[in-house]
Amino acid sequence: MIYFIADTHFNHANIIKYCNRPFKNTDEMNKYIIEKWNLVVKETDTVYHLGDVGFGKFEEVKRLVESLNGRKILLRGNHDFKIGISAWKEIGFLEVYKKKIILGNLLLTHAPSEELGEKQVNVFGHIHDKPLDEKFDKKNHICVSCDVIHYTPVSISKIESIARNL
Repeated sequence: MIYFIADTHFNHANIIKYCNRPFKNTDEMNKYIIEKWNLVVKETDTVYHLGDVGFGKFEEVKRLVESLNGRKILLRGNHDFKIGISAWKEIGFLEVYKKKIILGNLLLTHAPSEELGEKQVNVFGHIHDKPLDEKFDKKNHICVSCDVIHYTPVSISKIESIARNL
């Protein structure tokens, strides 16, 4: 199975306040996200993380990512460019991308994109729980920021079902 998630922001204390996340501290948040992820994702599954993985020392982020089930693929978000592709691979991502990934009719990006082909659906993060800007067509944009997907990766079948009903 293939899954999608964005904006885990492991170890990012300010994101708790910024997005009104229901956690006392980053330890509680990290544990909850890992638990929700591992409830649905099996070791043989693939997860596309659409950016903003987390903050902290290299070893700490590596430990968090390694505790997540599945084969992990990263599309770097705005907070993920402080370290390079090889470092992200060492942390635990099998593949690392910079701007976009095309997966069938899905355009995976960190932030919402206006560059959509015909019958293409944009799966993105970045905006967390904020509303999609009016310049984007809500009919072909699906947000997978963990703040709006209950901190649980969303399956490709769910994305395809949403896309069919847009």
